[in-house]
Amino acid sequence: MGDSIRLGMRIVTDTQSAVKTYVGNGLTCANCHLDAGRQAYAAPLVGLTGLFPEYESRSASVQSLEQRINDCFVRSMNGHKLPSSSHEMVALLAYTTWLSQGVPTGVPVVGRGFRDIEAPAKPDPVRGKALYAAKCAACHGASGQGTPGAAGAFVFPPLWGPRSFNDGAGMARTSVAAAFVQTKMPLGNAGTLTDQEAYDIAAYFTAQPRPKFVPKAKDWPKGDRPADAR
Repeated sequence: MGDSIRLGMRIVTDTQSAVKTYVGNGLTCANCHLDAGRQAYAAPLVGLTGLFPEYESRSASVQSLEQRINDCFVRSMNGHKLPSSSHEMVALLAYTTWLSQGVPTGVPVVGRGFRDIEAPAKPDPVRGKALYAAKCAACHGASGQGTPGAAGAFVFPPLWGPRSFNDGAGMARTSVAAAFVQTKMPLGNAGTLTDQEAYDIAAYFTAQPRPKFVPKAKDWPKGDRPADAR
């Protein structure tokens, strides 16, 4: 069990080498699930075991935790689904279960997902471009292509382009990206951006070219598609 939990943690933190076959870009799970899935308001994995199966409006269906994980692989990682019986999928479930010890079943932890914020005014991508250059480009690059590291991974992830998440990922939505940016960025100075600044930055980088996720045409089949969905 310990070996499986450790493999699950390695997949989250070193996705490029641990499950390279299933990843289609330069990201790792921990680029969004900060601190190996343990940080509040950064899509923590803590407590998820007791919340699934769960209804998801994007697919208008009840999803298992395994299905939700694979959603990340095909969208955020622009890759392929992990087989249900694979050591890798079992390891991710084992790691999530280990993180969820002591969390009551059916009770979401404080800090689940991302913090909800609202833009005081309409997001402005022109302002966002200037803010990006001042606040984000040092890590993510002037052209949003990230800072390359070893073994195909990135020290700081690309925010657009062929090595970033595709347009079907949750982070491709301006509201989701803005919430992450305001709460967790810039690195070392998190929370210093206003809600409006975070929305402006998100409006800029989420609109940049990125891989297309063709199946997203079937998202929100009940007609409740969010206005910022790509």
